[in-house]
Amino acid sequence: MDLPLKNNRNFLTINAEDGLEVLKGLSSPVRISILKLLHSRGPLNVNEISDALSLPQSTVATNVQVLESCDLIRTETVKATKGQQKICAARFDEIVLRFDDYDLKTRSNVIELSMPLGLYTNCSVSPPCGLCSSEAIIGLLDVPDFFLDPDRMKAGLIWFERGHVEYKFPNNAKILQAEIEALEFSMELSSEVPGTNANWPSDVSVWVNDVLVGTWTSPGDFGDKRGIYTPRWWKLEGSQYGHLKTWKITADGSYLDGEKTSDVTLNQLHLAEHHSIRLRVGIDEHAEHPGGVNIFGKGFGNHDQDIILRLHIRRDSERANAPA
Repeated sequence: MDLPLKNNRNFLTINAEDGLEVLKGLSSPVRISILKLLHSRGPLNVNEISDALSLPQSTVATNVQVLESCDLIRTETVKATKGQQKICAARFDEIVLRFDDYDLKTRSNVIELSMPLGLYTNCSVSPPCGLCSSEAIIGLLDVPDFFLDPDRMKAGLIWFERGHVEYKFPNNAKILQAEIEALEFSMELSSEVPGTNANWPSDVSVWVNDVLVGTWTSPGDFGDKRGIYTPRWWKLEGSQYGHLKTWKITADGSYLDGEKTSDVTLNQLHLAEHHSIRLRVGIDEHAEHPGGVNIFGKGFGNHDQDIILRLHIRRDSERANAPA
């Protein structure tokens, strides 16, 4: 059962401190009007924007240049009846400004973001399946429709037998105008079986931007003891904890906990072309061991974390000073 959530919408999440160029682009009523127009009517040239907003072409051209410089629109120069024309299109449907710490930490050359389990943007799951927060089960068990319940945002544990969930992380390397040297994802996982079974292998796969990065075979669904952070109300017969797994994609291949798992490289992910990084976690339809998956987040399992993304970056100044 496929349950798309804003599947064709593009969004940008910025931190108040790191997104000053974007904020500059949004600081003008004229530029806001241009963005709204492009969002509602689709790509337009400068003359069409000028006519629609009853503004001088020079005013539109100046503001389009600002929007282009802060990457809020994309432009393309094409042939016109006389000469050439610039076609403008909006990049984003939604822009979210965060004033909290955004779970984003920049230390030296690493950007770290934490994605709550329930903030998936697309899902396709089959039962047994379910979600729960640290306080209660969300919706009804084994009913895939409840993966669309608004309370999914509170999820600290999700599970399903077949299918996937997909997340969109903002590509903050583009905002910082930095080159990505390595990409890491970290999450706590186990197999899924009704009840628990320590000997229940499952091939859990990870895709980035639709590219299969690698697969980990979970040995089982663990219920021999309560997870360190698993709440007391959660029955002991249910999944208690998983293994913390880290996928890392570099210029020479993909690694799982330091061991090479595939030949997929950063270049194959085309990260520089996108403002988001899409992570899909699930069971491949051709998996040899389709034993389901539990994904543990904050408030469950042995690791009090959600899904962590780390971008290892090199900034423009460092590239300029790098030895030839």
